[in-house]
Amino acid sequence: MGHSEGVAVFVPFVAPGETVTVRLDAHKKKFARGHVEKFLETSPQRVAARCPYFTRCGGCHYQHLPYDAQLSYKREILLETLARLGAVRWAGPVEVHASPPFGYRNRAQWKVRPATAGPEIGYVEANSETLCAVDQCPILSPRLEDTLARLHGLVGRREIPAALAEVEAFADGEDERILLGASFTHFGGITAAVLGGLLSEAIPAIESLLLHDASRDRFELLGPGYLKYRVGDRRYRVGHLSFFQVNRFLVGALAQRAAAGAAGSLALELYAGVGLFSLPLAAGFERVISVEGNPAATRDLAENARSVADSGGTIQVRTQDAEEFLLRTQEHPDLILLDPPRSGLSEAVRARLASIGSPEIRYVSCDPATLARDLKVLCETYEVVGMELFDLFPQSFHLETLVRLRRRERGT
Repeated sequence: MGHSEGVAVFVPFVAPGETVTVRLDAHKKKFARGHVEKFLETSPQRVAARCPYFTRCGGCHYQHLPYDAQLSYKREILLETLARLGAVRWAGPVEVHASPPFGYRNRAQWKVRPATAGPEIGYVEANSETLCAVDQCPILSPRLEDTLARLHGLVGRREIPAALAEVEAFADGEDERILLGASFTHFGGITAAVLGGLLSEAIPAIESLLLHDASRDRFELLGPGYLKYRVGDRRYRVGHLSFFQVNRFLVGALAQRAAAGAAGSLALELYAGVGLFSLPLAAGFERVISVEGNPAATRDLAENARSVADSGGTIQVRTQDAEEFLLRTQEHPDLILLDPPRSGLSEAVRARLASIGSPEIRYVSCDPATLARDLKVLCETYEVVGMELFDLFPQSFHLETLVRLRRRERGT
């Protein structure tokens, strides 16, 4: 970010301290966006990007920076955003959990588009609908890199006779087996069994395959519909349509730190997904109530909760919107753990959390801006007592934050 005539100018792929000439692409009232025309002075920190598609595919933003610098800048960005948007000025330590900078992603989504020389597979370019065709992606796990290479060959050789439009792959904790979802504009008169056979032969690591025919909005499942993902000594069932954290190296540390030292009679987890945090919470609480609005995820969550019941824990699963649950519940939990989507909490959820007044809230956030907005309200009744940064998305500007909040004593 730079400034010109009092206007903030955002330019990607520039390192702090560099001097560049910029061509503006969009000019708004309070800010402008542009791209580099020429580097006049480069930073000594600048490094060569590992990926040949960097700056084009839209997935990575920081490959021109060494990893230690990425972590430092993310910490600064987190604290500046919380102070600027939320008036939260945290002077305490921020424990930073680093990840191996490449090979970390356990989930990927690729688009397939027609081209003159034949169909291509890749990612959508930033701020565009244009496909950036790729044959490699160094932030993927080895299993997903192999899957991409196999799909690249399959698509390039036109061995899929139907109109393939999108593929999503998710690898297990050992990086051995995958869930694969493939969406077609139409099956073209070919059966799901034939399409599944072609994909399974080309990609032997497939554990379960979900095919979608968009022309009929119909799904065909070939396989169990889920895989088991190991996190420490726990195994989570994760289905095709369920959310799970994407960093295979840090998911265990995030789950452990989010539940660390928590104990009492009742814990409430909102936006629980498949129960990543519910299972470790159950070790310290007599009861855990896990609330998730996605029915597919709660089917996995219920199965994962049974593994806790076998060892004496109790997790009660609610297939319900978090706001709806909070507005109706009469429970008074000792701890509330939140892991909302990037949009953060609704106004009603923020207000209800304040009125319930649990002694402690732990907030897992993937967006500093919405976290700042939510903390601005929550800090009227709570104070921040701990903050950790998990770099779940190296090479990108995204980051995950765990904030611990303690209810203020009356009069403070």
